[in-house]
Amino acid sequence: MTSTGPTYGMWRKLPDNIVGQAVFSVGMCIRVPYFGSVLPRVRSLEPGRCEVTAPRWWGIRNHLGTFHAIAACNLAEVAMGMLTEATVPTTHRWIPKEMTVRYLAKATTSLTAVAELKDLPDFGAITEPTDLVVPVSIRDRDGTEVVHADITVWISRSH
Repeated sequence: MTSTGPTYGMWRKLPDNIVGQAVFSVGMCIRVPYFGSVLPRVRSLEPGRCEVTAPRWWGIRNHLGTFHAIAACNLAEVAMGMLTEATVPTTHRWIPKEMTVRYLAKATTSLTAVAELKDLPDFGAITEPTDLVVPVSIRDRDGTEVVHADITVWISRSH
């Protein structure tokens, strides 16, 4: 497999601890400022899997006092984006194309989003643009899935 680029390379260079996670997450939010609205912290990252947490703070609450639906979508996109950065080789490029979201329960605590691909694509076989669906499960502190998102990513060869 070809190199996966600078984002995953930076993750691998940082210490595997809370300091490394914090430095990476701040850098990610500088590069993609909108992600910062949910105060994400990337907990783990590898090809095919990313885990990100977000605290419950006043900036993400809705009129009911729960985690705002669009803030949860933003958290799902953080997890999907970092998974994709760690998975898609530099021979290809990606862009989000579509998101299907199901709100399953009230989100009254901090949240953890896990984006995970059961099987990694054979990127060498992808010569024409194709869709890749990245499922993201968002759970509350008790482990209840409160949001589920399927994010379709458009994958094409780099030119």
